[in-house]
Amino acid sequence: MQRETVFDLIGVGFGPSNLALAVRLAERSGAHTLAHCFVERQPAFGWHRGMLLDDCRMQISFLKDLVTMRDPKSRYTFINYLFERGRLNEFVNLKNFYPTRVEFHDYLSWVADAFDDRVHYSETVLGIEPVRGDGARIDALRVLSRDAAGHERQRVTRALSVGVGGTPAIPDAFAALGRDRVIHSSSYLTDIDRLVASPDGERRRVAVIGAGQSAAEVFIDLARRFPHVDANLVMRAGALKPADDSPFVNEIFSPEFTDVVYAQPQDARRALLERYRDTNYAVVDRPLIEQIYEMLYLQRIDGTPRHALLANSAIEAAVRTADGRIELTLRDRMSGATRIERFDALVLATGYRRDTHSALLEGLAPHLGDALTRGDVTRDYLLATPEHFAPRIYLQGCCEDSHGRPTRCCRSWRAVRTKSARRSKTGSRPRTMKAWPGPRTKND
Repeated sequence: MQRETVFDLIGVGFGPSNLALAVRLAERSGAHTLAHCFVERQPAFGWHRGMLLDDCRMQISFLKDLVTMRDPKSRYTFINYLFERGRLNEFVNLKNFYPTRVEFHDYLSWVADAFDDRVHYSETVLGIEPVRGDGARIDALRVLSRDAAGHERQRVTRALSVGVGGTPAIPDAFAALGRDRVIHSSSYLTDIDRLVASPDGERRRVAVIGAGQSAAEVFIDLARRFPHVDANLVMRAGALKPADDSPFVNEIFSPEFTDVVYAQPQDARRALLERYRDTNYAVVDRPLIEQIYEMLYLQRIDGTPRHALLANSAIEAAVRTADGRIELTLRDRMSGATRIERFDALVLATGYRRDTHSALLEGLAPHLGDALTRGDVTRDYLLATPEHFAPRIYLQGCCEDSHGRPTRCCRSWRAVRTKSARRSKTGSRPRTMKAWPGPRTKND
């Protein structure tokens, strides 16, 4: 009878969070003895591919890559990537701390290539099941997945790192409009040519819904790349607001600030996070705001106002018309007056939901007490489970309510810190990499 391999760690998803974890495991002394792998539904590494616009830059310094802030001597730094690609000198000559998004994606893919033997691509995780021990004790977890050919797999692990990212948030008003005329910004590059196609040569009027960075990028891309498109940026806000990336404010992305946030009572924590909301939510980089303003101004000179910013516009209703177009009922938030605007298509830059992990772990709910529903997570991003539940579950990228904004791309190494996690009030045990035994098989 073939013995079943028990992994020490399985990562669900292989985006930047679990990629940073893979780097940490590769570089940590003794970690090579840990049996671990990652399961990723995409056929290859991909990070926001739908928004890899050619002229869009990162909003953070290249020094906040996967590893530099933790270990600048690592072989997986962005600087070493440039050196290996033969572009280090030329990049330095640019005198720019902010690489293009396309280049940073290439950096992440370059790092991911080093772990191809650890990643099972084109596999969708179907669920997580408990593996019972004596009595009510849960000893391990069984990860169920299906590959692209339809074959189902089972893997057993003592620890799980959930880094599945977000799912596109589709407001209820748009849910029934149909994908033929409505897309989310996450699939913009994939779907936009189809969405605005005009075989008859007629103009297409497209509404971009949102007031953040993605909305602004989509709006100006439509205006520049598609001469037959009249782009409209529809938003509740009265104006595009600049992101606050000043030096003192940027300190909120440090591990020390995470300690401060985590130590606060819930109400105080919520107020603290709201105070710094303009670092990331519904804000736009200042240079892009200036480009949009100039574009709209230049239209007034030649008298051809094709594109428009529809500010202070609350969407009251969205319906399909008899000819297939989309009719939006907009209420002016200043005057209260309503009007009808008709569009050929919509692009929703409405953000992401961060609750995918809950559905993934639903099969474990009877064994987790109220830890999952309450979002009870330790400082080390460990789900605070009951005493009888031995497996460790680390949550990556979905703990903003308890830990604050993630420290960008350098966040998930903290999930494997050697410092012991203190016993929490919910009764969870200290669990650290030091305590992880080496790989073994089920019958050992």
